[in-house]
Amino acid sequence: MYISNIHIENYRGFSDLSVDFKDGINILIGPNNSGKSNLLRALALIFDGKFRKQLSVDDFYNGITLSTLKQHSPKIVVTVTLSQSDDEDLMGDELVTVSSWLVKLEKPYSAKLQYEFFLPEEYESIYIESIQNVSSTSEVWTRIDNSFIRLYVYKIWSGNPENQMQADSEGLSKFDFQFLDAIRDVERDMFSGKNTLLKSVIDFFLDYDIKSDKALSSEEQTQKINERRRDFKEKSDILVEVLKKRLENGRNQILSYADHVGASFDNSKPTFEGAISENEVSSILQLLVQQETGMRIPIGNNGLGYNNLIFMSLLLAKMQIDADGTYLGSNAKVFPILAIEEPEAHLHPTMQFQFVKFLKDNLRDKKVRQVFITSHSTHITSSARLDDLICLYKLNNKVKTSYPSKVFIEATPDQPGQQKIKSKKYVQRFLDATKSNMLFAERIILVEGMSEQLLIPVFANYLGLNLEEKHVAVINIGGRYFQHFLYLFDSTRPNTLNRKIACITDIDPMRQRKKELDDTQRPQKCYPYEYDLSPDQYTYYQNTSLKAYEESQHPNIRAYTQDRKYGKTLEYQIAFENPQCKLIVTPSIKNGEELIALINAFSSNEELKDFFSLLRDSKQNKRISYALETDLLEGWTDEEKKKAIIASRYLNSVEKGENALELSTILQERYIEDPTAAVQEFHVPEYIKNAIEWVCDD
Repeated sequence: MYISNIHIENYRGFSDLSVDFKDGINILIGPNNSGKSNLLRALALIFDGKFRKQLSVDDFYNGITLSTLKQHSPKIVVTVTLSQSDDEDLMGDELVTVSSWLVKLEKPYSAKLQYEFFLPEEYESIYIESIQNVSSTSEVWTRIDNSFIRLYVYKIWSGNPENQMQADSEGLSKFDFQFLDAIRDVERDMFSGKNTLLKSVIDFFLDYDIKSDKALSSEEQTQKINERRRDFKEKSDILVEVLKKRLENGRNQILSYADHVGASFDNSKPTFEGAISENEVSSILQLLVQQETGMRIPIGNNGLGYNNLIFMSLLLAKMQIDADGTYLGSNAKVFPILAIEEPEAHLHPTMQFQFVKFLKDNLRDKKVRQVFITSHSTHITSSARLDDLICLYKLNNKVKTSYPSKVFIEATPDQPGQQKIKSKKYVQRFLDATKSNMLFAERIILVEGMSEQLLIPVFANYLGLNLEEKHVAVINIGGRYFQHFLYLFDSTRPNTLNRKIACITDIDPMRQRKKELDDTQRPQKCYPYEYDLSPDQYTYYQNTSLKAYEESQHPNIRAYTQDRKYGKTLEYQIAFENPQCKLIVTPSIKNGEELIALINAFSSNEELKDFFSLLRDSKQNKRISYALETDLLEGWTDEEKKKAIIASRYLNSVEKGENALELSTILQERYIEDPTAAVQEFHVPEYIKNAIEWVCDD
């Protein structure tokens, strides 16, 4: 059995939300204030017997319209569906527990529980009459708070909610819902054996070597444990006798006071007797941490993160105890649930990886049946499988749900199933702690390489925009692998994350000798001015992989690339659109003097023939000169050819990663020094400008 779905209506930030869960671990991720914690609290309304179920006005969704509030009193409804697990024993306790809650009998079975917080029917007409002349929602809520909230009641229905059959408390008590919120004092909860949690764990695991020995029958286990108890009593009685002997003289002095006050009448005198029980001894045990050196450190001297892990291990041990039918009999829990809010609040990134592994091990060993975690940690996200992730996000102020693994399931004519399986595997491998940020960001720019990732935030500053303020993440996908990730964000399909996605890619013109000339040669990179220059000799290609996302053809995904006539790569375009900017000639760039000379020539408006004379003798320069001097090249002005020479030499002179790092630093420092002059000096390539402005536009 597992909780397969929750449907929440009018509770806190949820107007109407349905979330599917899986058997095992469920990691709820998303930005702050997306509803993750409140979803756990909605679960607690049904399954946590200690959770306060009588709610207040502040617990209602505040977006209910005035007209709706005037039609009927607001109510909160949380409906949970329980479904049969794949490996469930239908003769086990789980089915017995939910048997009266079933709404679907055939395999796999389904059961329902519904929490409802509502105004009883007898007060409904009074409520309607009292708010008919109210003109604002705030005034309605004030009247509810002053006159009606005290009349609200809650019920937990089982089975078909329309039948309004109350869930039996005995069945609900079989669920062990442990909720660790983000603000918790675990040290207070586990300092010593006097604490209920630690004491329960110690009591249960006392003599665990015997209790867990499957080779022994229950009678043999009982016999061996009783032998140890007798041994303990014999030794503890000796201690009591030693203590009494040490008190022998003092006892007479103490009892003499009893004689003086008249307490020793009727030949009766106070005395001392006692025994030490195992429970009393376990209460004096303190939790310490022993290091390899042998030094023992009190738990209070450890860091919060380490103590949180210890506390969770104790809690899981306690849940194991509470689910042990042999130990607790009919009082044993049937379904242990662990809900943890923001474990990263106290855990180092490395410990976050270990934490997720720890939970998966406990799920595998059946120490807990289902786990719910809320997180906005990219480290926890990257350590999980796509199947474990549920994304909560807001769209138009409404909470929405995305399931990253489900977007790769459904095959369509244009997206075959095999391709989706390949994409899922690629995305799963790709989502490390840095790149998984794409699942949290409100807007995303996907780029092919490190150069764009380094430069685009600086380019945004030159456009008067701040990507951080706009919650834009720039994600380097390491090549032309956009489609793998666009499955996650395609809003025209179900289960996706509806976010603005700008894809920036290079046009990358290429050419291949026609087969009758050379049957072995693969397509080779070419310059924009070489494209279509010799159609009788070459077949030409350009990058059209994202053609479907260009020019507003998709509601939330847009692709941007260089001009198809003048474009090639990012580096080429930077120089082509900044032919007078010496900032782009970074310290590590090759041919720096040659580039400065070309830039000076452009600034001085020298003739095209002078540009050719500035090119040093090399194979690439001869190729550039040949293509730009030929009469076959049509539609290019001399100025465009000059820009092309500078751009070609710049492209051939840069080491991409190193140059991008240097250039981003130079441009940023120049911008900080004098923003106005910087913007006049350097121009952001047009296609990148369009991408940044579109993704940042509200």
